Amino acid sequence: MTTLKSNMLIDKSFTVSAVDPRLYGSFIEHLGRAVYGGIYDPGHPTADENGFRKDAIEAIKALNVPIIRYPGGNFVSGYNWEDGVGPKAERKRQLELAWWTTETNAVGTNEFADWAKLVGTEVMMAVNLGTRGIDAARNLVEYCNHPSGSYWSDLRISHGYQEPHRFKTWCLGNEMDGPWQIGAKTAVEYGRLANETAKAMKWVDPSIELVACGSSSSGMSTFAEWEATVLDLCYDNVDYLSLHTYYNNNNNDTPNFLAKSLDMDQFIHSVASICDYVKAKKRSKKKLMLSLDEWNVWNSIGTSRAEERWQVAPPEFEDVYTHEDALAVGCFLITLLRHADRVKMACIAQLINVIAPIMTETNGALWLQTTYYPFLHASNYGRGTVLQSIVSSDKYDSKDFTDVPYLEATSVYNEEQGIVTIFAVNRHLEDQMELSVDIRSFGDARLIEHIVMESDDLKAVNTKSNPRNVVPHAGGQTSVDNGTVQAMLSKASWNVIRLQTTKG
Repeated sequence: MTTLKSNMLIDKSFTVSAVDPRLYGSFIEHLGRAVYGGIYDPGHPTADENGFRKDAIEAIKALNVPIIRYPGGNFVSGYNWEDGVGPKAERKRQLELAWWTTETNAVGTNEFADWAKLVGTEVMMAVNLGTRGIDAARNLVEYCNHPSGSYWSDLRISHGYQEPHRFKTWCLGNEMDGPWQIGAKTAVEYGRLANETAKAMKWVDPSIELVACGSSSSGMSTFAEWEATVLDLCYDNVDYLSLHTYYNNNNNDTPNFLAKSLDMDQFIHSVASICDYVKAKKRSKKKLMLSLDEWNVWNSIGTSRAEERWQVAPPEFEDVYTHEDALAVGCFLITLLRHADRVKMACIAQLINVIAPIMTETNGALWLQTTYYPFLHASNYGRGTVLQSIVSSDKYDSKDFTDVPYLEATSVYNEEQGIVTIFAVNRHLEDQMELSVDIRSFGDARLIEHIVMESDDLKAVNTKSNPRNVVPHAGGQTSVDNGTVQAMLSKASWNVIRLQTTKG
């Protein structure tokens, strides 16, 4: 084994942007066991009086997730929100066409709002622009956000919710260019509908912010032209454009898999450029921000829905994540931080059971997947201002990428606490890496801790029977002397180096 050399320079005078806490958002859809058997499991020993699992609540609270997108996803394009409010005994059981299941509607808007308070998060609500449109959307805003004195707000009060939910952020549909979507639309159809729906929603509540749908992925034939056309039609009335992207290692090519954050980087650059093109075209003063409200490793993405139709909450897309998946998630988080000037919201999809960092057995155990830990560290320690980190390391070429740096890294400065946090992934699968970081602009510094997540087995996983097979430890090798940090990054590792600096 050899030792690679890498360098990093950070200066508190050179910044990218303050981190919007919503960068660490997540997503819960009525899909598989995300809701039923995940957050809601009335038969579980830890369930509260409303059926919410307390063990799941605690695992999610530890992640410090500031916003959660709900209720979909593909699900929302066929969802009648009125079916999920009011007395549970009167709610309809319906065929759910997005995932070919039966939706009981035991959990709806109000229940999810209650649960969100329990985990300390805000709700990013989505409206149905597949089978429905302006009227249902404006009524939902009135139901959720208007204080009282109107039909829909008074209906909410009659359902036991005197105070409005005051949901701030709303998605205008989901993946509307996807042929799998109920009510899929052309860019012109969607752009016109999104614009008119946005107007009506903001007339009900001018304080809300709205997210228009971008292409379902950069691989869509509609990509780029879709964004440009949609924004040309609704730019003035929306606040964000959504991006969705998933990655996998189904070809079992780990060096190429770990390089896929370069694709995410380019995707973000491209969409930001399209937004800026429309801004220039319209001579607008508004700079549109991005919401990467679905992203993750999704190895089962090509699989079909549950084989037996019309089950209630069958297991679907319950990917088991490996150590290399955790490294990829770490690289994606670093990429998001580097784009904190444009990406203000992001949602790891999803949160529990469905391609998720948290797994449960219905009425049974809960355990944390490998991907839980990089997200935990970034969410809790990546608050503050992203620094313009100058990074140099050896590079490699892979199947789809050239000049891939073995070191993927960035840094965040929390000025209030005087803490600099360095997030770093050593992509090399065989060699450790010596990282030298110049932090002289911060004055005196001392090491708080160096957290490491490593494994000799790239395919190692956490399971119900072995839930701590791959977990981080605080035994990283780092020293600080005279404005220089010297750290040893083990092969194929995720690293969090936290430094207490002189404030001011």
